[in-house]
Amino acid sequence: MNNYFIILAAGSGKRFKSVKAKQYFIYKNKEIFEHSLKKAIDSKLFKKIVLVIDNPKKIKKKYSKNVLIIKGGKERSDSSLIGLKKIKKYKPTYVLIHDAARPNFSIKLLKNLIKNLKNNNAVVPIIFSKDSIKYKVKDELYNLNRNNTFLTQTPQAFRFDSLYKLAKSQNKIITDEASLFIEKNKKIKFIKGENKNSKITFLEDVKETNNYFGIGFDIHRLIRGKSLYLGGVKIPFHSGLQGHSDGDVILHAIIDALLGALRQKDIGTYFPSNKNKFKNIRSPKMLKPIIDKLSDNNFSINNVDINLICQKPKVSKYRKKIIKSLSSLLNLDMKFINLKGKTVEKLGLIGKEKAIACEVITSIKKYE
Repeated sequence: MNNYFIILAAGSGKRFKSVKAKQYFIYKNKEIFEHSLKKAIDSKLFKKIVLVIDNPKKIKKKYSKNVLIIKGGKERSDSSLIGLKKIKKYKPTYVLIHDAARPNFSIKLLKNLIKNLKNNNAVVPIIFSKDSIKYKVKDELYNLNRNNTFLTQTPQAFRFDSLYKLAKSQNKIITDEASLFIEKNKKIKFIKGENKNSKITFLEDVKETNNYFGIGFDIHRLIRGKSLYLGGVKIPFHSGLQGHSDGDVILHAIIDALLGALRQKDIGTYFPSNKNKFKNIRSPKMLKPIIDKLSDNNFSINNVDINLICQKPKVSKYRKKIIKSLSSLLNLDMKFINLKGKTVEKLGLIGKEKAIACEVITSIKKYE
């Protein structure tokens, strides 16, 4: 193994329009450049990994001795050549050049690139455009055949000697190393790239959907002569749940969990027990305005996880029916709803079949 990996992260990212330079922006809990660095380290495919950065002093973390951090140049092509010159003394066989603005490539892609270098001097991943492409020459517009056009990605892989020879004699600004081979009419092996390996160019490219979490809990006594409702389903049982409403602990806990995720207080704020108009109200009617509130504020539910705590009735007997009911009430696919039954080993009011409790955790996401 005599492979080297160069990560280019010295650009100013003018189109990114952020106070913080693009390569240092936090994306999926890491600075953008760190994703590429970590994957290169984890792959164990490289003798040295070179991070070409605008200012090495900005890197505060300590990495392994195989990671070299050096200062880049004004243009991307300058930084690339600086990186190549840095590793020349090690007499590399293969070198991969990668733009730090592409953090979502896979280690599988790295392996495929190196594998294809055995019989080629240059290997470049490509994807085909999903859009129709137009080309302008002066005032004339042309439609390009989408089947004959493709987009190049990084990492791009090369036999070191072939790339170094072209790079050191290049005097024009280039946007990737494949351009050096194309300009000199040299052969490139193109392989299938990865759609997820997109380049982060604009700030909106790293705007992640915010997820919010909420927890809900409810408990009611069981009383004779009242119907039992759980998750909007009428359950055959000797008692029902005491409450100002129908006492449906599952729906009440879900409502509180959703309100918690929305940071909108609690169920009692919207349905106070001292208001006669809510006397004996069915819980699905209580849930509906909360679901409407989610929709009106551009939120959707990711999932709902439920613990129903009771000695009886047996949850397993009614699980599918309850989940089907919840799916309809929440406008949520059944596969994102989980219902677990928990007993309390006949302890306390719940163990004596005098109460039922429920706890719920849910997550919601905001969409544009």
